[in-house]
Amino acid sequence: MTVCIAGLRNCFEGAIPSALATCSQDGTPNIAYLSQVQYVDHRHVALTFQFFNKTRQNILSNPYALLKVVDPISGSGYRLHVRYLRTETHGPLFESMKAKLAGIASHTGMADIFKLLGADIYEVLEVDTAVVAKQIPALSSGDQLPKLRLMSNMLNASKDLNELLDNTLSALNLACSIQHIMILKLDECGERLFTVASRGYDNPGVGSEIPMGHGVIGVAARERTPIRISHMTSEYIYGKAVRASAEASGLHHQLETAIPMPGLPESRSQLAVPIVAGTQLYGVLYVESPEDLRFTYDDEDMLSTLAQQFGWMAKALTCADASETIEADTPLIQTKEQAAGRVVSVRYFSADHSVFLDDDYLIKGVAGAIFWKLVQTAEQEGRLHFTNRELRLSPELGLPDISDNLEARLVLLQRRLAERQACVQMTKTGRGRFAISIAHPLKLTQVD
Repeated sequence: MTVCIAGLRNCFEGAIPSALATCSQDGTPNIAYLSQVQYVDHRHVALTFQFFNKTRQNILSNPYALLKVVDPISGSGYRLHVRYLRTETHGPLFESMKAKLAGIASHTGMADIFKLLGADIYEVLEVDTAVVAKQIPALSSGDQLPKLRLMSNMLNASKDLNELLDNTLSALNLACSIQHIMILKLDECGERLFTVASRGYDNPGVGSEIPMGHGVIGVAARERTPIRISHMTSEYIYGKAVRASAEASGLHHQLETAIPMPGLPESRSQLAVPIVAGTQLYGVLYVESPEDLRFTYDDEDMLSTLAQQFGWMAKALTCADASETIEADTPLIQTKEQAAGRVVSVRYFSADHSVFLDDDYLIKGVAGAIFWKLVQTAEQEGRLHFTNRELRLSPELGLPDISDNLEARLVLLQRRLAERQACVQMTKTGRGRFAISIAHPLKLTQVD
């Protein structure tokens, strides 16, 4: 008999506890309630392994068990005849369950007790209906495909990376009523993710960073798997993860100059989806909500599909910009004709390429190095128009041979300048071309 449990995914949301019945070698039964049942595929589920208890002893000596689950929407109950296969202690499935368990633990006040030791994988051999509840209108996911089609069309209309970012944020807001969204890009070294776009926050946080493997965003990136949490959890709050990482690295003194992460003060539902194009990790699409149980399995599937489209489009659009050749630059424009008013101090620290406008921190890293080259060129040559190609070939920048990161850094810099309403602004003037405008005279100082 072919068994398919795809239609029972609502039972695995954790709203109603599940029970697992096991039996010892001598026939003694035991029943235990579970913190979490995870849908793996249409034939397998994963259960949390948290304690070395009677259930654990039984399942290692007798792998057959009975799992009782309940649909929290319809009230229907089901008995799943299962067989234990193995325990996973690392990898995407384990990390996903670990993150969800942290949310459940924080929600129930048992963070010190709920610690995941492993993810026990079971094969579902048979499914019986235990309770047939009165049929009520379910929270149908039948409209997910029309939503996905609408969002896909909105992404397809994008002409460049900047527009793709805006269209993705707008699509999620319009089609799915998601209010709080971030898109993060993996850096050149593969060690951190930086925010390139956000929606729904007082602080856009463009340029803010989070280490790989930290918080729900970092774990989703490292494991390349969606991480969905339905209850508030302190362990996976990204702001805490950033601070903890900095303090562990002895960099806590730099937190005051870092760009703060955007985010809700109390995020009760989180969904982080890796953006992957083929085998290449581009970044992470992250959404959150102040409501419990805001994002479902269907939302996870839908955003995962959208993230794949975003990844391939971002790669195609940036490759198109990278391959653009410019026969002649736009005529030069003298900065002195536009700059007026008070003098703004621009300090550049070559150690980490950080830039300060007067005493305000602007940006660092590759984006900081690019900004410094632009304002230096403007001051020394009187030129305000540039090409992506000349930056890529510039020896003093030493950019890595990753074209999409240059495009992402330019978008990041443009958005950061706009967010800060800085005296220097950037405008795209064509494929592979952009210009800067300078509103005040600049005093450039380099600190080695």
